[in-house]
Amino acid sequence: MLSSWYDYIVLRYSLTDDDYKKLLAFRTGLRQFLRWSEQSAERLGIPPAQHQLLLAVRGHANKAGPTIGELSGYLLSQQHSVSELVQRASEAGLVERHQDPKDRRISRIQLTKKGGDALELLSAMHLEELSRLASEMSGLWEGLNFEPRKSTASSLKT
Repeated sequence: MLSSWYDYIVLRYSLTDDDYKKLLAFRTGLRQFLRWSEQSAERLGIPPAQHQLLLAVRGHANKAGPTIGELSGYLLSQQHSVSELVQRASEAGLVERHQDPKDRRISRIQLTKKGGDALELLSAMHLEELSRLASEMSGLWEGLNFEPRKSTASSLKT
């Protein structure tokens, strides 16, 4: 009997030195992209957290805008922290709060013109950078060993 999910995963895959090198390169590429993203927002005078907020508002499926709770899910943050972030972004003129037309107890967040313009520029920059990185990073997962070990995977009990 396995003692944990972690034991199951370790037993299931046989990692090579090359797998570790590719995982490191992939993780490093992700971190470099995230740092580039933060610096790009800062150069436009927008804190990185507010940039993520703008994207979460614009990418939300409901055109009336997301609630604080929905934003919390996108941003992986507590509702009180997101509420404070929305307040700062509102003070900067990037977003506005509106009452939900169907339920006045609910606030929905929408972009202002200033917020929409800033997000459009940042998003175009990000797509350009992702296009550049795609060729560098696409080969990183090729050749990774995704196949479970034949000898142990069949004997594992879940």
